[in-house]
Amino acid sequence: MAYRTTAVRIDRDQALRERIIACALERVAEDGFAALTMQALAEEVGIATGSLYRHFAGKGSLAATVFAVASQREVDALKSVIAASGDPSLRLRQGVERFAARAWNSRQLAFALIAEPVEPEVDEQRLRFREAYAGLFAQLLQEGLEQGAFCAQPVNLVSACLVGAIAEALVGPLSPQARAVREAGYPTPSLEEVSQALVTFCLRAVGAKEAQ
Repeated sequence: MAYRTTAVRIDRDQALRERIIACALERVAEDGFAALTMQALAEEVGIATGSLYRHFAGKGSLAATVFAVASQREVDALKSVIAASGDPSLRLRQGVERFAARAWNSRQLAFALIAEPVEPEVDEQRLRFREAYAGLFAQLLQEGLEQGAFCAQPVNLVSACLVGAIAEALVGPLSPQARAVREAGYPTPSLEEVSQALVTFCLRAVGAKEAQ
């Protein structure tokens, strides 16, 4: 009987933790990490602030978990394209296009993940996931080298450069300043323009025959 009670309690705690993370992710997607506070989140979830601290030591721990959950989704989405079969150049193109499109469709969240000033715990996660993105590109570059589709080396350095270039190129269009410009009615780059520029740059950077 004691075991069953413990198991029920564990399931209930896990369900509450997942609800906390989901609510926190919604807040970040709407207004960034700056809008994520322990008190406001506890009120939204419907628990005491003290109960929230049972699951997370503080905002840094909570924000780092939210960052990891959101970033893993993006890594998985990119991996589904890059790790597929087929022409390496086409997969690179499609991977960059998908990453840009997903960022465009959730600009506040994408900006928060890429560039928003955050707690040290989140910065650690940001570095870890940049390495995860670079690892995906490195696998694709190595495959492309073996097939004669690419001529960029060293693979690990070039893949890190791709991640940095993609992130840097998206920061401006995704930023709050760019959003304010759009809302004021001024022209801003479209997804198609940004995506095509990124694709062209990345293909040229890895020496893809398609870009020659």
